[in-house]
Amino acid sequence: MITREQLAGRDAQLYSLPRFAAGHGVDLAAVPYSGRILLEALLRAGEPEKAALLAGRLAAGEEAGLEMAFPPARILVQDYTGIPLLVDLAALRSRVDRPERVNPVLPVDVVVDHSVQADWAGRPDAQARNEALEHARNAERYAFLKWARSAFDGVRVIPPGRGIVHQVNLEQLATVVATGAGGLLFPDTVIGTDSHTTMVNGLGVLGWGVGGLEAEALMLGLAQPIRVPAIVGVRLTGTVRPGVSPTDVVLTLTQRLREENVRGLLVEFTGPGIDALSAADRCTVANMAPEYGAMAAYFPVDAETLRYLRQTGRRDEDVRLAEAYCRHQHLLREEGGRGPEPRFGRVVDFDLGAVRPSLAGPSQPDQRIAVSGLPGSFARFHGGPVRTANGLSDGDIVIASITSCTSTSNPKAMLAAGLLARRAVERGLSVPGRVKTSLSPGSRAVTRYLEDAGLLPYLEKLGFHVAGYGCMTCNGGSGPLNDGVGETADAHGLNVAAVLSGNRNFEARVHSQVRAGYLASPALVVALALAGTVRTDLESEPLGTGSDGEPVLLADIWPTGAELTALEAEFLTPELFAAAEGDDPGWDAITAPAGPVFPWDEDSTYIRPPAFVGATRPADAPVRAARALLALGDDVSTDHISPVGAIPEDSPAGVHLRERGVTDFNSYGSRRGNHEVMARGTFANPRLHNALTGPGGSGGTTLHIPSGRRLPVHEAARNYEAADTPLIVLAGKNYGKGSSRDWAAKGPWLLGVRAVLAESFERIHRANLCAMGILPLLLPDGRSWAALGLTGHEEFALEGLEHMRDTGTVRVVAGGTAFTARAEVHSTGEWDVLLAGGTLPHLLGRLEAAGQEDGGGAA
Repeated sequence: MITREQLAGRDAQLYSLPRFAAGHGVDLAAVPYSGRILLEALLRAGEPEKAALLAGRLAAGEEAGLEMAFPPARILVQDYTGIPLLVDLAALRSRVDRPERVNPVLPVDVVVDHSVQADWAGRPDAQARNEALEHARNAERYAFLKWARSAFDGVRVIPPGRGIVHQVNLEQLATVVATGAGGLLFPDTVIGTDSHTTMVNGLGVLGWGVGGLEAEALMLGLAQPIRVPAIVGVRLTGTVRPGVSPTDVVLTLTQRLREENVRGLLVEFTGPGIDALSAADRCTVANMAPEYGAMAAYFPVDAETLRYLRQTGRRDEDVRLAEAYCRHQHLLREEGGRGPEPRFGRVVDFDLGAVRPSLAGPSQPDQRIAVSGLPGSFARFHGGPVRTANGLSDGDIVIASITSCTSTSNPKAMLAAGLLARRAVERGLSVPGRVKTSLSPGSRAVTRYLEDAGLLPYLEKLGFHVAGYGCMTCNGGSGPLNDGVGETADAHGLNVAAVLSGNRNFEARVHSQVRAGYLASPALVVALALAGTVRTDLESEPLGTGSDGEPVLLADIWPTGAELTALEAEFLTPELFAAAEGDDPGWDAITAPAGPVFPWDEDSTYIRPPAFVGATRPADAPVRAARALLALGDDVSTDHISPVGAIPEDSPAGVHLRERGVTDFNSYGSRRGNHEVMARGTFANPRLHNALTGPGGSGGTTLHIPSGRRLPVHEAARNYEAADTPLIVLAGKNYGKGSSRDWAAKGPWLLGVRAVLAESFERIHRANLCAMGILPLLLPDGRSWAALGLTGHEEFALEGLEHMRDTGTVRVVAGGTAFTARAEVHSTGEWDVLLAGGTLPHLLGRLEAAGQEDGGGAA
């Protein structure tokens, strides 16, 4: 029941958690803070009895074991995921008599941040050149976005050049408390189509990433069906040692929580150590929740949260309202953790004082190493003697980028990089010419405070000029390597390296010519750029020789915590974070069509009505005489399945575009509005190992088993389609880790994949498979497909599909092997979608039914 309260001097309507708890005998203090937000959501949904059941279980530290429909306050998307989402909605509009039925019922923010690439770097005009290229390449995509902004209600577009989606969310969009219809107050919650949507949990805003198809369902009025996961408490103690960065903390936590297996669970931080972390530090930790496999990583709202809101320019009355609402609802954690801690079924203890300076690499975010372990890490990865050609050697750094919302959202981390750069320049150090250096801040506020502190010129002196405001190197938009570097590396098979302050370093993600990637704090990125190689121990070996002829050690120029605190206090002001950004001539010059239905251009290579809208392929249709399209190992990421970086000229996607007269291919990410390109890019990552092609087989190809020919994956799939042969994919552990991209499920659907058999799935990708009508099946007892005696050359039959909703299992028969696989479907809502053939057929069916009820219908 809605109650009225006086909060911060104003009348407020809300669903009171204390009154609910008192009325149902619930010990609210024992319920984790994130669980309290779920309780409020159930009250708003009119399910107080389910809320009472959930509260009782959470307060007892038990598994929730309940399914609920989660109603977020808003939807957050970036352009790589947002444009295909809006293309799908536009295609739905084209198929119904009343297009206005296809319209978001929730606010949707689209932040354009993924399209800009670091084609130019290390020069004063890099940003201007990159932004000019961005507008020229993406004019058609941006015109579509402008159409969507005017055609759909509640869609707001934040143009390119403003910042990275998650940092914009922290600094401008997040409110902590949302206001709904009739002035109802409720917790600000967000669902995003990017896996790092979790970053905002550092501000006490519960949110997580989903695929675009799930977001489409939410936008059209279907609540997010979730089975409430176990909530794991991570109890922080101690304080961070001097010289230890937020990046060091999150890399150490990522390694630890992967070991603790929190995959798909909700992590909540508790304990006195929370007070040792600033709001920005907490957001860095929350950002990388997908890297340790968690659904979200939540920090409760407290005084530090409110300080951050004020620091970033929020209105004082809004901050006071947020404080009053959270205090009333028992959502406000008291400073010092006074009062009882919530009860968790499992608690992981983590001592912040034990964290040491770290990096992660060379190919996974959870491969944490001490700084002194860097050369050994590369030696193990490289596995041979160091080779040199044309002055380039194995282990040489060819990309050093300060990038990503993970770190550029943290003022102390950025000030540390600037201060280290100043001291390096003052000592006469420089960066080798082979290293492509770039700075891509997550918001313009970063550039402002670096300028005001007098540190930006020193970063620029080392080549860290602002290359643009977007993800850039972090999501593979790193542009070409410096002249001659890539050619030498390819010609001689050299293993060169990249170092970046981002959150992912999967092979070939940063750049297709770079295998080894290391994650590090912004200051360590600068230091490694100076050293020029990962075959160095930064703790004992010099970065270089100073102008005085003396060696310069990292310890000689490393900033102190007191220096950084003083700089932050002096130069970070609320005025820096003003949302108004002035004119943008490039964006303003783009014209867009008008009208409720988008005028499709069949010759477009960017925006096409997708083939899967209106197509029906129910997941329980028979699967007999199927073949394995690929046989994969562990840790296959969504980057492996659906790359985002440059499109090689000789790839199936490149050939397709060349045949249509295209000379600038842009990137896979930018072509996500064209299913023809994306189908050809599926499983095209050169670092994907497919066992069907034998040892040493590169990505992008597979064995077409009936003919025995090795073919591009897309060509093999088309041959199977011509023979009416259904397809499966065999995989290992952690299949689909990484990004939330729904094209990692859409692409396989277009290739004819009916099911994926894996040892385990990452959370978002598993949901994306269901959303495309592809059946995710768990191999029995965590055994690999090879351990089950499979080779991938067999014919496969899936039996019992017609009963799998009831049994939760499918019998797999492959050659002389048979076993039972469990269907990884987690809610009744997911079963509804899966058996309808996916989200879009499910939504279209609902729209058609609604139209028939009032005299309308499908076109």
